[in-house]
Amino acid sequence: METIHVWTKQHETVLKELEQTGRYTAKKRYVQLENEDCSSIVLEAYDWLVAHTPNRTLRPADAEYPVWVSLAQETTMLPEAGRVILELEIDRAILAPIHVRKWSMILNYSYIPSSPEDRERHLKLLSDYRTNDATAYMSQFYPAIKREIVSSWERLFDPAVEAECQYEYGIIWELKREWIVNVTR
Repeated sequence: METIHVWTKQHETVLKELEQTGRYTAKKRYVQLENEDCSSIVLEAYDWLVAHTPNRTLRPADAEYPVWVSLAQETTMLPEAGRVILELEIDRAILAPIHVRKWSMILNYSYIPSSPEDRERHLKLLSDYRTNDATAYMSQFYPAIKREIVSSWERLFDPAVEAECQYEYGIIWELKREWIVNVTR
């Protein structure tokens, strides 16, 4: 077993749950609370992620959504009131790396191109139809373009498909008390 250190910023109630029960899994209502007005948009992307992530077979029955972790301490979100940063030591095998730029493209209902040429082809398609990715995705008028966009999201997990930045986060399906190495309040 190869272990790695990861960091996750969580609401302080998550730490309380870990201390009381020994584990935590993310629920849909937590994602809704965290994202308030745009939760329906975010949940659509999360539902896709849950169904397609490579580590989905490790998902416990009570985990509705994954837990996000930073692979480097310096990329962990800044501390804030009511939040804690947990440093964890986990088995690398339970982690699915997520490329930050590609994930943001999914959150924006964008196409993830396989190459610069593919990007140009897709942009020409959008231009020919006088639309953009978000409109094509959300509209009922461009079903073929929407299918192409969603199909491209599989590239989130393909390290050969490069994006503008190289930062990665990761997702795991649960937090366990015994994984905690340090807590920053």
